Amino acid sequence: MATSIALGTMALLVAGCGCEGEEVHSEGSAPSCVDLAATCGATSESCCTSLLVPGGTFSRSYDAVDYRDDQYEATVSPFYLDKFEVTVGRFRKFLEAGFGTQEHPPNEGTGAHPKVAGSGWKTQWNKLLPVDTQAARTALDCYLHKTFTQRPQANENKPVTCLDWYAAAAFCAWDGGRLPTEAEWNYAASGGSEHRYFPWSSPPTSAVIDESYAVYSGKTFSFRDVGSKPRGDGKWGHSDLGGNAWEWMLDVDPVVYPMPCNDCAFVGEGPNRAFRSGSSDELAPTLRSATRHVIYPYFRGNISARCARDAE
Repeated sequence: MATSIALGTMALLVAGCGCEGEEVHSEGSAPSCVDLAATCGATSESCCTSLLVPGGTFSRSYDAVDYRDDQYEATVSPFYLDKFEVTVGRFRKFLEAGFGTQEHPPNEGTGAHPKVAGSGWKTQWNKLLPVDTQAARTALDCYLHKTFTQRPQANENKPVTCLDWYAAAAFCAWDGGRLPTEAEWNYAASGGSEHRYFPWSSPPTSAVIDESYAVYSGKTFSFRDVGSKPRGDGKWGHSDLGGNAWEWMLDVDPVVYPMPCNDCAFVGEGPNRAFRSGSSDELAPTLRSATRHVIYPYFRGNISARCARDAE
């Protein structure tokens, strides 16, 4: 059985995925998927498929196995999270439209979480974007970790890498979404209050992992097409929550999680941004749902993004 909801001009009906979350929207007018073939995942679906995460209460960075401090409780409202990491093909659309540059930056306040004050784009960040489209293309060449090619080739369905935080935030704002808060992403990867060790863990404390579940440094170090490991999908059907490419979060590193947390994110000043997921050249422990990392926001390497979208 499948369910769908309509947004804008298009509703997508998706066959049962075997996951618990099948409420889907794929907006036909989303800029990054206009005229883009539906070729993502094991069943060749829209690369912009976004799946409902129903929301609830859980403990951040807790899995009852390695991370046993359950004091950082958080509640998140229902939201949509893109099934796939942002692909090369989708980001190419962004560049071809001329956005994500100092010439065409996001508008002030766009890409905000509706319940987190001050979480949208700030005009002072415009100067941190590439000067123009050619500079933006050049910035995606970070040597070993690059997936973007100057002309479409075989990488169009791989996660776009070498994104700094500003490029990731600008893309999601342009595409009608936003970066997920760290609490939202952690909730989706943990299967909510199940607190899954890995996003696919069943039972939740299972530490089973091999290359049939995720793209990581088991035997290869190369990025794969998004959704190429459906066995490793999360509770609500999201692909690559563990592995393939790191993913930027909305949050500035708070050092200590903000409490209480009801749709919270730390968006104050700070030198670092949070990121999650693990990547193709990382060891298995970094793919755990509870694992978090921070780094300076202009870092470019084996890092991509996944957009969130508001459910209300």
